[in-house]
Amino acid sequence: MRIHKNLLSLLIVSIVLINTTACSQRISALNDTLKLAFIGDEDTQLSTQQVNNIPYASIYARIDDIPQAFIVLALAEPKFTLTSTPTVTELKWLSADKAMLVTVNGRLVRTNNLLTGDLVSVESNKPDPILLGLHLDSTPKTWTRTIDWQPGYHFGYSVTSHFNFVGLENILINDIQTQAQHYTEVVSVEHLNIQYQNEFWLTPATGNVIKSRQKITPNQPFIEITLLKPFAS
Repeated sequence: MRIHKNLLSLLIVSIVLINTTACSQRISALNDTLKLAFIGDEDTQLSTQQVNNIPYASIYARIDDIPQAFIVLALAEPKFTLTSTPTVTELKWLSADKAMLVTVNGRLVRTNNLLTGDLVSVESNKPDPILLGLHLDSTPKTWTRTIDWQPGYHFGYSVTSHFNFVGLENILINDIQTQAQHYTEVVSVEHLNIQYQNEFWLTPATGNVIKSRQKITPNQPFIEITLLKPFAS
């Protein structure tokens, strides 16, 4: 149980101002939001109204079978990539003790200060099919990139993904039954002879990821993310 609580603490809600204009928001609103999160042996579960009343993008996050936690967006930043399109915005979800999950359209691209280890970087000369939109027939269904992770000296490992459409499913998002396209991503790390499967659920009309279950590195546990309130750019 001690290990479980330590891991859960990495995903405690953190109320961080998204930009300088947010400084004028009432401190009482931040205090009210803080009261909605808790640490314990059960999932953090907010009502639809509570989620909608919070003026920040938000997610549920869970490491393996540990109870889920509610986290708000800390920062949204543009990121320069080797490919000029589409535009990439990194969303940074920060916990109270400075652990961070960084996503691009639902894909975990970097982490910091996780107890189990961190994804340092993802590099490719081709855009991620998830960013292009897996729902489009024109989107490639394979992708190769290199990843770096810690602890240890794990740099430049080649990783290949194959995406497969599973079907349309109804999933529960913020207490609402939501139709989603379910895709699996079979990930192969040839040098290590390791293979695992990530899962993504997309909004059919846009291809935006609303739920995922993915590993950041071959030897890390799965992280499940459910998007409650999207970032409005």
